[in-house]
Amino acid sequence: ARAPGHYRAMAERCESLPRQSQGATRLPLWRAPRNIVDVFEPGSAGPIVLFIHGGYWRSFDKSYFSHVASVPLQLGYTAAIPSYSLCPEVSVCDIIDELRQCCIWLHNTFKRPLVAAGHSAGGHLAACLAATDWRQYGQAGGLVSACLSISGLFDLRPLLAVPINDDLKLDRVTAAAASPLLWPLPFPKPLVSCVGALESGEFKRQAASLAAAWKGLGCDSTCFAIESANHFTALDALSDPQSRPAMELRRICDAS
Repeated sequence: ARAPGHYRAMAERCESLPRQSQGATRLPLWRAPRNIVDVFEPGSAGPIVLFIHGGYWRSFDKSYFSHVASVPLQLGYTAAIPSYSLCPEVSVCDIIDELRQCCIWLHNTFKRPLVAAGHSAGGHLAACLAATDWRQYGQAGGLVSACLSISGLFDLRPLLAVPINDDLKLDRVTAAAASPLLWPLPFPKPLVSCVGALESGEFKRQAASLAAAWKGLGCDSTCFAIESANHFTALDALSDPQSRPAMELRRICDAS
């Protein structure tokens, strides 16, 4: 019951956000009904912080997470929070492709690089965007210039043995294809991979694995635990401008 209650509280915080005064606009995209992105535009010339929500690729939408825009806005950055189609109606690889189209649209519209950030499944998706070779999509290689993942999963093969795979419908081939830990990284870029100190050993292993792999590929790569946080409360740190995740977000945005 802890997780649903926590997300209900987040939704209430989002409702209280002064959206209009922050310049939020809802911009429909792409082809599927859920392909909508909220853009919070403070008029900065810096990178766009694209925050991708979690929910194991099968639940929630952007409406639960608008509060995450508050710290990027305080730092003077544009924030964008998309919804995406969910499993089992689509595959994890389909979701990755939807968010790639979102990135291309944002970049072409605002003419700025993107910093991809996300929590849980969103952390996985943020890493996928950072590891994408954008030249294959007719874009500049640095379209996504950095990544911040909170409690992300980067090797999906262990999910083959858990019940949620009834919805994800991964097999050995598709699990590997959707695992950014296994992808070649076209360009080194800053990575922040953090995890709640109270999370399971598997989430900690996943967080450390990507940071170590990308460091070996020449990235400015950082991994750390968020004190006293579990999987659900780890995201709260991104709403506190004094937290380490928020300060790391500022650092990688300033470098973009």
